[in-house]
Amino acid sequence: MKKKQHIIGSPAEVEAAFYDALNRADVDALMALWADDEEIICIHPGGKRLVGHRAIQESWSVLLEHGGLHILPSQLHEMHNLMSAVHTVVEGTTAASGEPAHLIATNVYMKTPKGWRMMAHHVSVAPGPVPTEGPAKMLH
Repeated sequence: MKKKQHIIGSPAEVEAAFYDALNRADVDALMALWADDEEIICIHPGGKRLVGHRAIQESWSVLLEHGGLHILPSQLHEMHNLMSAVHTVVEGTTAASGEPAHLIATNVYMKTPKGWRMMAHHVSVAPGPVPTEGPAKMLH
């Protein structure tokens, strides 16, 4: 029998629930936030592209088998329309050395009949010190 998923009212609520599940190492709660579509994707830092529920769930199970990741998202930049949303965040965490570290994540959400759900999560290791918010210093 398929699990009943509750309706989530906004991309921000999905994002908050996603990071909460990561920090609690709750793979079931984490996977309940993804869209039912088998074209969902996840790319972990330095990892390959994972497509579909099975590959994504297996990867999170391995990553979270020893506990939560203790990630604090900040510096949200968001783009929305009626049916989709793209969020980029700085993920603050601690490196293996014990030093503060940060990653850059892009989270893509889609409005479905069951509410907002995650379609993609792509994380890259960010170079240099943790960025501070402020006006962009680069034009292109």
